[in-house]
Amino acid sequence: MKIDWKRKLTSRKFWVAVAGLVTGIVLMICGNSETAQTVGGVVMSAASVVAYTVGEGLSDAAHTGRKEDEEE
Repeated sequence: MKIDWKRKLTSRKFWVAVAGLVTGIVLMICGNSETAQTVGGVVMSAASVVAYTVGEGLSDAAHTGRKEDEEE
């Protein structure tokens, strides 16, 4: 079974699950909800950057592939 990492890394559901897991771990260790909210916000910010980067990479790759086909 092959995992489609491109699709997973651009999935909002995946990043919400990661943020929830990290927030839960922070709450368990620190017990401070303010810290947990900050960490959750950082995870979601990082997720948006990763999703944008992967999405742009896929878009660029598709555009490059079409351009080569048109030249032939």
